[in-house]
Amino acid sequence: MSRRTFLAFALAAATASLTGCGFRPRGPRPLPFATLYVGVDPNSEFGAALRRQVATSGTTTTVEQAPEADARLEILRNSRTQDILSLSSAGKVREYQLVQTLTFRVVSRGGNELIPATSITVRREYSFDDAQVIAKEQEEALLWRDMENDLLQQLMRRLAAIGA
Repeated sequence: MSRRTFLAFALAAATASLTGCGFRPRGPRPLPFATLYVGVDPNSEFGAALRRQVATSGTTTTVEQAPEADARLEILRNSRTQDILSLSSAGKVREYQLVQTLTFRVVSRGGNELIPATSITVRREYSFDDAQVIAKEQEEALLWRDMENDLLQQLMRRLAAIGA
């Protein structure tokens, strides 16, 4: 049996076994309300990404006025901090820790709290080198984007769990 035939057979066997066990990639989870007011500036990067995530749920649309919505997502705090983790023997920064915290709550049209004030925190660490300042700045920007995406995914899972 040639290497190519063996690889094709192994791929087919893996696909069949994953399909047989019920595996499927996680898709968008439906939200338990038809309309949602998102209390974030729609022109901000976070606000636009959040609205896109809600739109991909397939069951919920965002509205511009809070009284029109079945539920209101209120972002109480979205903060970023950068802390020094370690210093070299010369006193220069060797590692940083990035922390982003999102505090939110969800309120129904009737004023009942569906999710009380809840915080989600994500952290990332990275090493720093004075000789590679531009590369490390780009790495930091990439980590912030990754953290924001992680926060959005966790927020969407919590919104989807309201009806469960």
